Amino acid sequence: MGKDLAMHYRKMGRTGLKVSAICLGTMTYGNQINEAEAIGLINHAFASGINFFDTADSYAEGRSEEIVGKAIRDKRQQVILATKVASKVGPGPNDAGLSRKHILQGVEESLRRLQTDYIDLYYAHVPDYDTPIEETLRAFHDLVSQGKVRYLACSNVLAWQFCKALWMSDRNHLSRFECIQSPYNLITRDIEYELLPLCASEGVGVTAYNPLAAGLLTGKHDPSKPMAPGRFTIERLGPVYYERYWSATNFEAVAKLKQIAESHGQSLAPFSLAWILNNPTITSVIIGASSIKQLEENLGAVEVKLTPEELSACDGVWQELRPLRFFYGR
Repeated sequence: MGKDLAMHYRKMGRTGLKVSAICLGTMTYGNQINEAEAIGLINHAFASGINFFDTADSYAEGRSEEIVGKAIRDKRQQVILATKVASKVGPGPNDAGLSRKHILQGVEESLRRLQTDYIDLYYAHVPDYDTPIEETLRAFHDLVSQGKVRYLACSNVLAWQFCKALWMSDRNHLSRFECIQSPYNLITRDIEYELLPLCASEGVGVTAYNPLAAGLLTGKHDPSKPMAPGRFTIERLGPVYYERYWSATNFEAVAKLKQIAESHGQSLAPFSLAWILNNPTITSVIIGASSIKQLEENLGAVEVKLTPEELSACDGVWQELRPLRFFYGR
């Protein structure tokens, strides 16, 4: 980071855990980004004050965890390490999901790849509709009791599912999910309706992924030209991101947001990250930088404060995207 910038740290929900406001995501490590480049990015991020690193057992078929493990081995005690379980990692019927069998097997495999004996934040990566939430929580609780996991978290769940999990933990005196990871950006704001108020009420941390809408909020993409290399061109995930974000209405919104950012004197990417961090319910924003230059640009977001007028202008763009005429709750 520049000498006049300092990383900000935030408490994870109601816990005493402090994580950097910027979290480095490592989904592309081991496929788009090779090992040497990835380790260089992790080392630079750490030197810049980032202590929070996010991976998953399914990223690059386990290569991401292996690379992260190598990179943080000599600084393990200073790092907050997050990984995930539930996505499919093999051909068998039990090689996915949140059953006790898969969780207990998955944590051992992750610990081996990460070259560590504990995980700071262990996510249920996706909901498992075939496994009772009590079975999942009891397996996770055992991992906390054994010292293999410090804190529990989940990702990609709806508000009612999250509320049910919190209730189940409370009723059975089990370790609860202290953090949730959800998609959140200037053109994807649905979690504001129910999930974020729930997290604020219950003291739950929130990590935001896809903060730049797969790169759409960098302003580099032009729908009239071939796709620039990035998330949209990844072999398996590219079509997923295309369906999620590539639309005429989103490009119109991005053009308006770019004008708002430029009037603030910012390029769109750090402005978009700063907008997320201006929300007090957000704990950390996960960035997937592919170069030192990109990482440095995004780190500047921690110092950007948006005015009420700028926040209102961003709200106006969202209301055009998702006009809410009447909501069932009052």
